Formats: sequence, C-alpha cells, structure tokens
Amino acid sequence: MHAHLYAVIMAGGGGTRLWPLSRQTHPKQTLTLFGDRSMFQLSVDRLLPLLPPERICVVTAAEQVEPLAKQAPELPRENFIVEPLGRGTAPCIGLAALHLRARDPDAVMAVLTADHYIRREETFRAVLAAAQVVASAGYLVTLGIQPNFPSTGYGYIRQGELLGHAGDFAYAQVARFTEKPDAETALRFFASGQYAWNSGMFVWRAARILEEIDKLLPELGATLTGLGEVWGADEYESRLQRVWPTIRKETIDYGIMERAERVAVIPVEMGWSDVGSWDAVLALHAADAQGNVSLGEHLAVDTQGTLVWAQSGRTIATVGVRDLIVIDTPDATLITGREQSERVREIVQCLRAEGRADKL
Repeated sequence: MHAHLYAVIMAGGGGTRLWPLSRQTHPKQTLTLFGDRSMFQLSVDRLLPLLPPERICVVTAAEQVEPLAKQAPELPRENFIVEPLGRGTAPCIGLAALHLRARDPDAVMAVLTADHYIRREETFRAVLAAAQVVASAGYLVTLGIQPNFPSTGYGYIRQGELLGHAGDFAYAQVARFTEKPDAETALRFFASGQYAWNSGMFVWRAARILEEIDKLLPELGATLTGLGEVWGADEYESRLQRVWPTIRKETIDYGIMERAERVAVIPVEMGWSDVGSWDAVLALHAADAQGNVSLGEHLAVDTQGTLVWAQSGRTIATVGVRDLIVIDTPDATLITGREQSERVREIVQCLRAEGRADKL
C-alpha cells in the first residue's frame, strides 16, 4: 500500500482585490460568492470524496481558526495548524510539512488553497491521485492549468521533457517558472502550447519538501528543525510564538520551486479560477441576455456586461452603462470598470495609508 495522501488547505489570505465584500474580519475564503457555500467550504467539500476529514488539514492565523472551524465542523480541531503571523507560502508549507511528518513519516501532502474555484471536481480529485503517485517517486509536483486564453494575470510554467504518465495524466519536467507576462509574451506562451498557468497547488512527500527547505532555505530549515525537537511538548507553543516573527518572508516559488531538482508539472484542465478579481466573479456566474449578473435588487436600463451586487438592501439602478462592477455593502460601495477590476487592491492600499482600519 502506498503512502497516505493528506490535504493542506492554506487559508490565510485577505483577498484585497474583492474589497469591499472581503475585509480583514471577513477574508475572501469565508465569503459565499456562489451558491450557499463559502469558498473555504467548497475547498473542503471537493476533497471529501477523496479523503477522510482526519486527513484534511488547514493552515491559518489564530483569529481565523474559530470562524473556519465553525464552517467545517467535520474537520478535527487538531487539524487546524496555527501560524502566528503570515510569512509567505514557504514557512507556511514548512510548518504544515512538520506537522504531517510527525504524524506520518511517509505522508504525501497536497498543498491547496482555500479561495480558488474548480468547476470539474472529479478531474481535480483524479489529478491529485495521479500527483500522489508521481510525488511518491520523489518528485516535487506542481499542478499546471492548461491555459484557455493568453492571461497576463498568472505566472507560467514551461514544460520540458515528458517524464511519463500517471492515471490519465501526463507529467513533464519543469523547464522553468516565469512571472506574470506582458500581453505580447502571454500570447507567445499561449501559442507555443508549451506553457501552463501556475496554480499555486503542489503535491510532494512531507519529508522531501523539508529536505529541500534545509538545503535551499537553511535559516527556515533550522527554525523548523528546532520546532520539530519540541514537537508535542508544552514548550512548542511558546517557541513557535518566539521564533516565527523572526522568519524572513519567502514564497515557495522563489524559495524552493525555481531552484529545486526533480520538479514535475502535471497540466490539467479542470475549470479553475483563482477568483482574483470582481471580473473573475462575474465570469463564474450565469449572465442574462445582456451579459449582466445581478445579485440583490438591480434595475437595469440599457446596461450590458455589468456585475451588480447589492448587499446593502438598497436597489441599485443603472442606465446606459457597459462593463461596470458595482459592489454595494452597508458601509462602502465600489464602482469600477471591469477591465480595471484588478486595481481594487489600490483602494485597500489607500485606506491603509490613511489609517482607515474601520474600512479594512
């Protein structure tokens, strides 16, 4: 029998691009953007046919444990791994790997996010099972998304030599990781057929990623080793609180993936979206004949391609407008053009600069 697969859901993000619905006290993953389940609940739901709740872990901040545990009562409380403060994805994943290795030295971990949307859930489960096989052979596996348009909003992964097949999926050597491209480069990547979007989802053996951290991020490795030594002891908590703020911020992409050996990519088409902007939210809802999506009361006259979300109970009326996003909450209203919706984080930056914590 091969090693058990565990899921680690990273649930620490703030989702500044979905302001004013997303706030520090109501981060993106706790929002209900589709149907009647939150983003976090959907991320747990789609794992349950594949994994028992005991093997689904969540890494989050202390103040998020309570609201998230309430949303997913089926998950054991000890499966919530608390990060004292955000230090980027590398420390977050390292801490989760430490937990899993202590529980099960052979554990294979799938690193997932709490705030992505996946339409084809069976394909998602099938690719995780395939990635588990590849990871068991010692590879660091990254899930690549088969691009369906030349996006400038995602990082890209260039596929190298074909390494083999697992289940219905081919996996290839990662030739290189590339940052978000400009429009011309994105078009070239898309046309070449050699690139996949970087989904930020990974599968590997917990012990293997800890080895890579020791080798490539030795300071973080030493900190994690120290925490491992007091694992399960009373002093673990106080040591975690003491050392975590001293850790340098680092992403798993820069810190590990771009420099590691034996990195494989499995390209997959599963109806994936990182729901990174209001425009992406609009794209995931069924629009009316004019291309409008209305949540709440919206009177539309000569209006096209517009998302209106009236959360305040007010009626929103639009006349003679195209491609707008209107998000109305009780204490703040956002109005932006769809093509500018990535820039909503600039509003959050302004509020921060002005010390408007009440609106964050």
